[in-house]
Amino acid sequence: MPDCIVCNRQMSWLRGVRKLTEKQNNSIGRFKEFVKSHPKLVSEVRKGRYSWQEIYEEWYLLGEEDQKWLEYYEGPADIHHSGEKDEKDSKNALVSTLLSTIKNMDMDQIQSHISSLGQAISAVQGLLTQFQSKPENTVPTESKPPNPFALRKD
Repeated sequence: MPDCIVCNRQMSWLRGVRKLTEKQNNSIGRFKEFVKSHPKLVSEVRKGRYSWQEIYEEWYLLGEEDQKWLEYYEGPADIHHSGEKDEKDSKNALVSTLLSTIKNMDMDQIQSHISSLGQAISAVQGLLTQFQSKPENTVPTESKPPNPFALRKD
């Protein structure tokens, strides 16, 4: 019986190790892709300025988008401004989509919808004021407690 418990523990430990190695393999694969897009890192390692371990640890901690890696990137010159350009492009696309949508709208139909909405809001406001206001026609009745010293005839 104790052997089964030990075997189960060892098996669960091995599963955990496999998961870790899969994560490490994914991480190492992404690092390799990163190095391919930043070939100046290879020359830095060959010159002895950094080791692969140091670069990997910084990459893992800082991430791929850190400013440190821009100097090692070798590619189109506009890599420094690609985020800003993408953001401007997406804003321009949004504005053009909105403008084309507004141009295609039927203004008479929009006006009728707005007026229907206004009538619905007025109806709701009327109901709310009806339920919230106190009735003015009713006179508050005062109830007097009975007199404890009242005399009665027998």
